[in-house]
Amino acid sequence: GLKSGIKGLADKKRLPIGNEHCNGLASMAGVGTQKVFEDDRVIVWHLDLEPGEQGERHTHTLDYVIRILSGSTLEVCGPDGELLDTVELEAGGATSFQIQGDQIVSDRPGYPAVPATHSARNVGANRFREVLIEFKK
Repeated sequence: GLKSGIKGLADKKRLPIGNEHCNGLASMAGVGTQKVFEDDRVIVWHLDLEPGEQGERHTHTLDYVIRILSGSTLEVCGPDGELLDTVELEAGGATSFQIQGDQIVSDRPGYPAVPATHSARNVGANRFREVLIEFKK
């Protein structure tokens, strides 16, 4: 009948989600939730992810350091939404990252190299909060 036809149309408009974990394929302007400071040397961002929240896909072009204010477990997703790794990030930790080609390499032993274009999803029970400082070339 008419109702099922309308429902079918509505379903078609919904964007497909490539996999159950990573679906943040909209591009975001920056590498954090909020830019809080910028001068000729650095850009400082805050990033907050609630439990279950998917951050948007973004691309890093500058080396950076993160300082974790509130830790959680994050899934790291690649440029096409594929699940790459799951990382535990603890409050108080600080890690630096360098851009090497299209990858980001961390100074933290055992931390996976990830594509410069990625997103993250908070799969832990806690709100995740970090400060991210980018270094301009």
